[in-house]
Amino acid sequence: MKEIRFYRANEKPYGAFSNLYRREIEFEGVLYPTTEHAYQAGKARKDSVRDWLMSAPSPALLAMAAHGLYSWDIQSNWSKIKYERMKQVLRAKFTQHEDLRELLLSTGEARLVEAATVDNLVNRTWGEVNGKGKNMLGVLLMEVRSEIREALIAKGGKKATTRRRAVGSKTRGTEAIGAVR
Repeated sequence: MKEIRFYRANEKPYGAFSNLYRREIEFEGVLYPTTEHAYQAGKARKDSVRDWLMSAPSPALLAMAAHGLYSWDIQSNWSKIKYERMKQVLRAKFTQHEDLRELLLSTGEARLVEAATVDNLVNRTWGEVNGKGKNMLGVLLMEVRSEIREALIAKGGKKATTRRRAVGSKTRGTEAIGAVR
């Protein structure tokens, strides 16, 4: 099985799969600068802690601050809801941005792996380090990819793929068959 590894948000083309990739999404009626912001906003128990997290100058610093929260500052059910929240956030990202949706669909059936370089519990939960870890971000991305593909099939009655534009058309590249909103 083909494997696509990603980690840094600035690496092309698959850095867009990183939660630190800067692309606004609307989630729960709020506009967030990254999926990391939307995800971590659900972690804080108090508005003041959430506001403090959201004021971080970069998504990487936001993630670091959120990982360091005291247990009393975290939603009591966070361990039970965090993966579903991440999936909802990813669904928002890849259904709100056609170019990102196309990138995700272009991976076909490849295994998506967040390939972290520092060995710690967070990186081994959300990704893999030296081939070891749960790779939950990759798993959730693959689930969202399947959902989007199934929605396209249901909407268009066709296999969800991309097609090349005809030679001589005014635009270049690929286009989606259908769209999910």
